[in-house]
Amino acid sequence: MFDTIVIGMGPAGLEAGIYLKRYGLNALVIGKDLGALALAKEIENYYALGKMSGKDLAVKGLKEATSLGVLINHQEVISIDYLDNGFSVKTTNNQYETKTVLLATGKSRNSFSLAKPYEGKGISYCATCDGFFYKNKKIGIVGYNNYMLHELNYLKPLTNDITIFTNGNELEVEVDNKVIKDKIVALNGEDKLESVTVGNEIIKLDGLFIALGSQNAFTLAKHLGLMLNKEDLVVDNNYMTNIPGIFAAGDVIGGMLQVVKAASDGARAAEAINKYLRGLK
Repeated sequence: MFDTIVIGMGPAGLEAGIYLKRYGLNALVIGKDLGALALAKEIENYYALGKMSGKDLAVKGLKEATSLGVLINHQEVISIDYLDNGFSVKTTNNQYETKTVLLATGKSRNSFSLAKPYEGKGISYCATCDGFFYKNKKIGIVGYNNYMLHELNYLKPLTNDITIFTNGNELEVEVDNKVIKDKIVALNGEDKLESVTVGNEIIKLDGLFIALGSQNAFTLAKHLGLMLNKEDLVVDNNYMTNIPGIFAAGDVIGGMLQVVKAASDGARAAEAINKYLRGLK
């Protein structure tokens, strides 16, 4: 069992990994990619580095963490579940157990804007949370990859009427459900969701589950019961969420969305995790 699993390989996640290593903790950093920093055209306000592209800075950070012996796994996190003595983190290829988790996934960038008016009114981001309410009903899932498949597998025992909407993306996994690849152009209903419009077709639904892209802080929070302030995770002065053992750092907790702040969060969260684990002993 790991002492800590860090989810996210941006500045907050990798800085946390470096400090956790310095504290002598058995930590693992998991991330599908280098996050939004790698997409930034230019960074010119980070101390002593001068101008460089976001990608160059992200790669430099990854190399530094690796050279210091930080254990890094390039995979996508599919889910986090509770254990009696910690947490289980499932990726596309593996499953790990850990005493604590640090969420450093960055800001959500795979939201489905059409869903906003119907959140809690037929729209759900969590199959394990809300699936039971749609037992034997007609539902849809918006998604196209392993994250979608994870949600689908949970919903399948509850109803035989599930349609997959890839929303213009190519399907990356095999399913035996009806699949519609065209983009959803509208959600319809007065007091609650009643149907979706795809092209010229209107498809009636009782509920629609959003599982686009990868698991992010917002969807993980929904699954785990973490407190949110809009789409920011709420943490205390020790970077811990309302669930003991789950911490968060970087853009996911809001504030100034800058590399310097994210790196600082990562270092301070690692310090807090170290103190928390010592308290457990």
